[in-house]
Amino acid sequence: MTETLPLTGERTAPGIWHENYWFARHEAAYRWITAQLPIERTGRILDAGCGEGYGAELLRLAGASSVTGLDYEDTTLRHVRRVYPQTNTVRGNLVQTPFADDAFTMVTSLQTIEHLWEQPRFVSECARILRPGGTLAVSTPNRLTFPSGNWYHTRELTGAEFAELLEPHFEITYPLGLHHGVRLTSWEERYGSCVDAQLATGYADWDDELADLVRGTTYTDFEIRPGDLDESLDLLLVATPTGG
Repeated sequence: MTETLPLTGERTAPGIWHENYWFARHEAAYRWITAQLPIERTGRILDAGCGEGYGAELLRLAGASSVTGLDYEDTTLRHVRRVYPQTNTVRGNLVQTPFADDAFTMVTSLQTIEHLWEQPRFVSECARILRPGGTLAVSTPNRLTFPSGNWYHTRELTGAEFAELLEPHFEITYPLGLHHGVRLTSWEERYGSCVDAQLATGYADWDDELADLVRGTTYTDFEIRPGDLDESLDLLLVATPTGG
């Protein structure tokens, strides 16, 4: 059985059937990165706000020479060290990291920036620790489509706000949005929003159609593509430092 962290609403984790939709939605962004960006030719990768650690492990398995998971919570990092022992772990503040200038060739930070009070400082810190020509891949829920009320989120962003946040320090090379793929879209055409259905009641009260959908959801049920950013579920920006 996969060891999992307790669910608090702050992060998602693998191996929990009723959390499977959200886990797969997050995993889809990591899978896009490992498929579309040159991981095998990348030296040191930092996963900033690594959480449970599954994303850092995917980056390592894709061929990165070194992956470091940075998080502030000690309990989380102890879990990462037990479950993903080949991932380096560092405890630290994302807006004031313990790393030297130009320390990494890639920084990933997925579904994390919305939790931070000092978002511009975090962006500046990513630019500082990235080498010239390095890559930043950062994702966040789209405020225009994400259900309101997650008290762990300090500030959610639209696509335009997200780009504006990065532009003082980065040139955006890929502005992308995550969308439901064919299977999820077809289900919603018949039954309505699967997100609303999951949030409407506790999972013990889900009907069979919703429970089966959630159990069977994988990262392949999501599409990540340019265009229609305002309609996307999550936003993914890939960028390089400008030196500004």
